Amino acid sequence: MDENLAVSALAALAHASRLAVFRLLVQAGPEGMGATRIADELSIPPSSMSFHLKELAHAGLVTQTKAGRSLIYAADFSSMNALVAFLTENCCGGAACLPGRNSSRSSCSTSKEGACS
Repeated sequence: MDENLAVSALAALAHASRLAVFRLLVQAGPEGMGATRIADELSIPPSSMSFHLKELAHAGLVTQTKAGRSLIYAADFSSMNALVAFLTENCCGGAACLPGRNSSRSSCSTSKEGACS
């Protein structure tokens, strides 16, 4: 992931309502949910919801699909995974902490030094 895209995604998530929306959409899975249902579930006024969804979409964290007269929003899991990979690519020197990487180190723990054990 490009650093500018990461900054944009992190900025979009740096608001309590948008973070809650994104987490709810991650929980909802690929089926996503409509804006009205998201607003109801999180008790966010509909007037604010469209702004928050627009910001998340602009950052590439959510997708929108038209279903009849409604818009369905879903977390963009590939963008989410790219952001997590970007944030963790240097963990333990890039050797041990990411799933699927083979390493002689058995695990990565948070010690005082923040090093792998």
